[in-house]
Amino acid sequence: MRNPLNSNRTMLGTLVSRFTQQRNPDKTSQTSDKMAKVSEKVSSVIDQSNYLSRDLSWLKFNERVLDQARNDSRTLLERLKFLAISASNLDEFFMIRVGSLYNYLDYQKQRVDYSGLREVPFRKALMTTAQQFCHDQQDVFVNNLLPLFAENDMQLVAFDALLPDEQQEANNYFDRTIFPTLTPMLYDYTHTFPVLLAKVLIFGVVTQNPDGANLQSLRSEDEEDRQRLSFVQIPANLPRFMSFERDEKILFLPIEEVVRHNIKKLYRNVEISSVSLFRITRNGDFTLEENDDDEVDFIDEVRQKIKNRRLGRVTRVEIEAGAISKDGVSASASPWMINLLKKRWEIDDLNIFESRTLLDFSAFWQIIGLPDFKDDMPPPHPPVPPLGLGRDKTDNIFDLIKQRDLLLHHPYNNFEPVLQLLEQAAEDPNVLAIKITVYRLAKRSRITEALLKAAENGKHVSVLFEVKARFDEENNIREAQRLQKAGCFVIYGISRYKTHTKLLLVVRSEGSRVVRYAHMATGNYNEDTSKLYTDIGLLTTNEVYTQDIAEFFNVITGHSLPNEYQYLITAPRDMREQLLRLIRLEAENARRGLPSGICIKVNSLEDKGVIDELYNASEAGVPIRLIVRSICCLRPKRAGLSDNITVRSIVGDYLEHTRIYYFHNNGDPKVYGGSADVMVRSFDRRIESLFFLADQRVKQLAVLILDYNLQDNVNAYELNEDGSFTKCEVPAGSEPFNMHKRFFDVTEKQVTEAHLFDPEIKPAEVAQIEEEYQEGAERAIADI
Repeated sequence: MRNPLNSNRTMLGTLVSRFTQQRNPDKTSQTSDKMAKVSEKVSSVIDQSNYLSRDLSWLKFNERVLDQARNDSRTLLERLKFLAISASNLDEFFMIRVGSLYNYLDYQKQRVDYSGLREVPFRKALMTTAQQFCHDQQDVFVNNLLPLFAENDMQLVAFDALLPDEQQEANNYFDRTIFPTLTPMLYDYTHTFPVLLAKVLIFGVVTQNPDGANLQSLRSEDEEDRQRLSFVQIPANLPRFMSFERDEKILFLPIEEVVRHNIKKLYRNVEISSVSLFRITRNGDFTLEENDDDEVDFIDEVRQKIKNRRLGRVTRVEIEAGAISKDGVSASASPWMINLLKKRWEIDDLNIFESRTLLDFSAFWQIIGLPDFKDDMPPPHPPVPPLGLGRDKTDNIFDLIKQRDLLLHHPYNNFEPVLQLLEQAAEDPNVLAIKITVYRLAKRSRITEALLKAAENGKHVSVLFEVKARFDEENNIREAQRLQKAGCFVIYGISRYKTHTKLLLVVRSEGSRVVRYAHMATGNYNEDTSKLYTDIGLLTTNEVYTQDIAEFFNVITGHSLPNEYQYLITAPRDMREQLLRLIRLEAENARRGLPSGICIKVNSLEDKGVIDELYNASEAGVPIRLIVRSICCLRPKRAGLSDNITVRSIVGDYLEHTRIYYFHNNGDPKVYGGSADVMVRSFDRRIESLFFLADQRVKQLAVLILDYNLQDNVNAYELNEDGSFTKCEVPAGSEPFNMHKRFFDVTEKQVTEAHLFDPEIKPAEVAQIEEEYQEGAERAIADI
């Protein structure tokens, strides 16, 4: 069977030609030949580049998400969940990435994509690929998922499929609840064009003007005189589906069907020509010009930018294909209306995405969350205690952390120890201060409540709140102001930089000395996402870490410039340079015939400086194993460039969020965890940190995490030289290796024996690690 994620190098050019032909069926053969040559040239430019396009690579990632919806080993609701995720992802892509592209196009700025294409041909290539993705989305729903509804005791229905009593219930719901919320908004030469909201369902209604024939105007023959266009927005706070129970089945009626059936109640004594359902996406990409001297102005600017996001330029219009309804009203999109919208929003056919089925698959979150279907979703695996601990909770988290460094691997290990550290610190009379960076919080955050309690108890609480965290700006401003009112020292981000690092420091008086407790992580201080995202976090009292973190907080909350850190690598200071140095050391070892190897696990890999250095290391003979969940601009397996580089992506039950950097270092590996991806923004426009894993046991667990990522044959996809992906299959005679299940059953023996490149750990070191694990387990059991 053809792999839906694997395509040849001419696919993009073929799509460009096919899309153009579909949109322009009457073009002459001369024009078709010209387009074929353009398509061939586009494919050639892309293929010749040593880099893969960031945005085209992201669309490939969303294809891997959509591929989960094809997996017939999952339940229907699981598959609908991945379909909904792919739709939400695509919304954000058009808001941010396509929005960013239009920031160049609209202001005539020059831009060259990693693929080698300039901004105009790249837009065509990108939008054409996005068109194909949406076509594939609809195919998955119509052919793979919709037929399964009946056997799962549910059905998606149109209004006409309802029984008379059900239709009456729907009509009553419209009259009571929907009708009062609807406001038809007319647009003509006496009414300004209305503000249409992004990501809501909108009906475009074309009506006949009864006075059109009598208008005394130079334009009396124009369609604009004979027709009127108005818009009806369906409020986003209304449920997308009405549900009906019939014969032990649940029927789901989309709200747009109810509105469409009753639309004439909004247009009394007026002839309706067509009713077209559509949905728009707007540019949501914005930057800020912070003023260091005026905190209030900065917060106001953030709020203003959030408002502007709602009015940004239109980047996509999704519209139903439709057909003629029974009452003769056209349910297909009016060509006159589409032309008017294209002119108004300065878009073309590439921005118009026709749907032959339900608009906005993210609507299925409503069905997925229904209590009736709770049993149809597999229950989450309960987290297991970190190795050596008998349970997650302890009466004294401070004593536990003082015994040894503790690496938590979420969601396999509970987030509870981090929450306990903050909550016990808030109540402990010996705790003097708490310092933390916050990027994204849970909606009902225990983190916030612990910090508020600490402030109430008279402790010094410093919080660096990143109010520029995309789509969480309003929540972060609200939570930050709560803390500030309670007496916390709150910093609303750093000028020019987005604070993305994840650091926590607790200062505690213990007798005649002060002990500092630290937590460093790859993921956010968010107890909700810690159940869904894979991340690592290190708890420690190691004075090298705590001193580095204290110095780092002085940099980001005050005015300090330390000469160096011992265990931290930070951005924008010198993270790129430090990583380049580590890569060059591996290349030098390879040239000298010494053991070498690089393994990096990140969300995205895009920085050209690092990519070029990895290419150089590959040519020097360094084996390089990259695990990149989403965007990867490095082109692997290209002869003479990247022969020794492999790239794989893991997409499955959990969202991969862990960042680990491994450098073999002639058999004495250097391993780092942290918040940063290999991206220009991470190195140049964000405050980030990587932390060295000094403890041997902790390092070995990180090595095991990488090893399991490389062994997985259930959730893994391999990146090919042409930019396509191939789904990994379980080899004949082998067992499936699903790391999302294996991590729940990790043993100490597996940790001590884990390795990536030979030779690595010496037998004496293995014995030492096992002895330390045993001693640590005995101490923990005695403490509990």
